[in-house]
Amino acid sequence: MCPADVTPNPSPDLSVFADVRTSPSPIVRGEPVEVSDGVYVIPDKRVELVPNVGIVVGERAALIIDTGMGPRNGTHVLEQARRLAGDRHLYLTITHFHPEHGFGAQAFKSAATIVYNASQRAELHRKGAAYVEMFKGLSAAAAAELEGVELVDPDLVYEGQAEIDLGGHKAALRAVGPAHTGSDQVIVIDDRVLFGGDLIETRIFPIAPYFPPHDVDVNGPGWIGVLDDLIARGPEIVVPGHGEVADVSLIRDVRDYLDYVYGEAARLRAAGVSADETAAKIDEQARARWSTWERPEWIGFAARAFYAGAHR
Repeated sequence: MCPADVTPNPSPDLSVFADVRTSPSPIVRGEPVEVSDGVYVIPDKRVELVPNVGIVVGERAALIIDTGMGPRNGTHVLEQARRLAGDRHLYLTITHFHPEHGFGAQAFKSAATIVYNASQRAELHRKGAAYVEMFKGLSAAAAAELEGVELVDPDLVYEGQAEIDLGGHKAALRAVGPAHTGSDQVIVIDDRVLFGGDLIETRIFPIAPYFPPHDVDVNGPGWIGVLDDLIARGPEIVVPGHGEVADVSLIRDVRDYLDYVYGEAARLRAAGVSADETAAKIDEQARARWSTWERPEWIGFAARAFYAGAHR
């Protein structure tokens, strides 16, 4: 188990997440869908607090990407991985430390080799326990899934980049934070399929976990820079943290939104506009411009985060 968290509970105003309270239980469901040869996704079905889960099956080993939230989801993902991979060796990695992505990892203890980047492990230690408590406060269903959760350390830790040869498929793990979190990771399979975690969402306003003073690691310029690099690499298939699988145009869409918010936040701050007024102006304009996107409550979080960071 990870050491006790030393960061106070972020404790944001949870009333802005009212939709989570009435959404279906955050349970990973359904069959894995093959999106490329040997590369599967268990879709999130646009259920709150459920991620897209990846399973990549090679000739010798398989890699699981994200677990869902809590031990029940982790166990289900492990069962699906075993069904596809048989007795092949299993690896597990997560795109970032947030509960709905990696807090089912305890099901994989002794069943898989768990791999994180060094910053992920450190951020999990600093913030993991506080995020458990915050997510329990989102809804009774979320609290139920987190009952008995254990925060799990990795078996292997890497700096910068690591490669796992699964046999016929190669998985490149790259540490790219700070961006959405302080320790984001992308996973690229055979230079074709990108698992981007919450750096990328489909028709959902990007999640900016800005909870001052306890968690202010979201980084606008860093996030935009990561997306620029991913666009240049041109993956054929893009698996977002939440929402439907797409192509590289999805990354461009998210990048354009973040660039707009950062540019407006910097401009308004330089003009002497307050953080509250800036967030309100950006919220109104973004809702109109990206009118088909869900979860607009995240606009204000991004605006305030990028406003605070505009002087860096």
